[in-house]
Amino acid sequence: MTRNYKIDVDCANCANKMEEAANSTEGVKKAVVNFMALKMKVEFEDGADEKEVMKKVLENCKKVEDDCEIYL
Repeated sequence: MTRNYKIDVDCANCANKMEEAANSTEGVKKAVVNFMALKMKVEFEDGADEKEVMKKVLENCKKVEDDCEIYL
């Protein structure tokens, strides 16, 4: 399953940090952040609970870039 999320981030480097944090989150098969469009595309692993995984993705992103936002 793949979902798109609107994000808020200040710079391209911060967007790269968010992408790395999302990809290191359990339950995420692949995440891609598009800084210009302010969107994050997330592909979930089979059987993953989308809402729980995205809570963890947001937590992990906040660790590397505390003023970022993912609109869940």
